[in-house]
Amino acid sequence: MQKQDYKWIQSTPELNSSSQKFVHSLKATCGMDLFKGLALTLKEFFSKKVTVQYPIEILPLSPRYRAVHNLQRLLESGEERCIGCGLCEKICTSNCIRIITHKGEDGRKKIDDYTINLGRCIYCGLCAEVCPELAIVMGERFENVSEQRAHFGIKEDFLKDKESAKNHTQEEFQGFGSPSVDADKKIKKTPLDY
Repeated sequence: MQKQDYKWIQSTPELNSSSQKFVHSLKATCGMDLFKGLALTLKEFFSKKVTVQYPIEILPLSPRYRAVHNLQRLLESGEERCIGCGLCEKICTSNCIRIITHKGEDGRKKIDDYTINLGRCIYCGLCAEVCPELAIVMGERFENVSEQRAHFGIKEDFLKDKESAKNHTQEEFQGFGSPSVDADKKIKKTPLDY
């Protein structure tokens, strides 16, 4: 094993006298560094503004953005899609969904209470992926501030109203991983078309 000799390199020259200090500061002040900094400042001053005035201007959200949940209705009848199976409650990793059901007169489950604790929710989207009826989807409402620590969202906050469900200009949610409406136009032929 060889012994290595380390050499100390001085980054700034030794400034012993006041005249050397004055010359060094004059070079730093009147050198190109000052003008480079001024040029950058002027360039940024006259460049295009990138600030978004938030309450007035809102940036567009990504189609895959996950925000506060929506409980969907059937478009034809306006009835709730949720059948009360409880899969969303079971898969929730943060344990923030609570469903209380009872058996109705027809033998089917009826939902008494459906709450999501938005203070605990991590917006992972697992509840929407596991739903067999596509009843719960991730919405686009991201402004969910509250003054209380335990902020619960009740069923009426998440459930779509009947008027928007019956409005046929709105498209039915096809589910996660389903092909888009114009998927056949986006398909490209492979070089070896069999």
